[in-house]
Amino acid sequence: MRKETVKEYIDRLQSRGRYSFEKKEIIKELNISPGALKKTLSRLEEKNRIVMIRRGFYVVVPLEYRVSGILPPSWFIHQLMGVLKLPYYVGLLSAAALEGAAHQQPQQFQVVTEGQIRPILVKGLSIKFILKKDFPVREELKQVNTRSGYMWISEPELTAIDLLHYVGPSGGMNHVSTVLLELGEKIRAARLVRAAKKEKNLVYVQRLGHILDHIGHNDRTVKLAQWIQEKKPSRVLLDPGKPKGSAVFNDKWFVFVNRELEVDEL
Repeated sequence: MRKETVKEYIDRLQSRGRYSFEKKEIIKELNISPGALKKTLSRLEEKNRIVMIRRGFYVVVPLEYRVSGILPPSWFIHQLMGVLKLPYYVGLLSAAALEGAAHQQPQQFQVVTEGQIRPILVKGLSIKFILKKDFPVREELKQVNTRSGYMWISEPELTAIDLLHYVGPSGGMNHVSTVLLELGEKIRAARLVRAAKKEKNLVYVQRLGHILDHIGHNDRTVKLAQWIQEKKPSRVLLDPGKPKGSAVFNDKWFVFVNRELEVDEL
């Protein structure tokens, strides 16, 4: 019986809806030496048939993506995080975009995880990993179907809090406010309170509440405001990077409004 080639093995993976594999899988399946496999994989990389994302982890590039040379991260992120053995969810601007709330297409695919992982930059692909030690429970996440299975993304309420928690990677306060203009329509009041209760630092929740009110989503914040009033948190600056100055104090959210928010028209 003729032995299956590496190329045929990869074709078979794609025919079954799989677009990623580990090097050690092929060595085991085809009983091929690491040296011979390395040469074959290099040739297939030169032809843009596969791309190595991380050491030993490859993605399969179908014909329609040969020009760009890389697949959308959603096709393989779940498999990659499985290999890394780390919990994860697609978050921040990437999660907002999946909810239809992307003012501009995110330049990075943003993934929140418990581990410290270096960013992936290969062939125009940019995946940014954000470290979060207090990882959320599954109720704050949801599965979204992808071409190769599914991936986890944050629910809109957690996404909104994360945008303020990681305001730098999210493009700054003005950009976050613009994204929340659309994302706010997906936020559910009761679930927002539930997500806030799991956030150890209320600073981000307080800022979120003020911004949602400011951009006209105060109907989503009534229950959250009641909960914040009960908690009586510390007074915080809306923008920690600017001086307090003569900022007006918002006693609903215990926030000193020390900057104007500029929200782009959608």
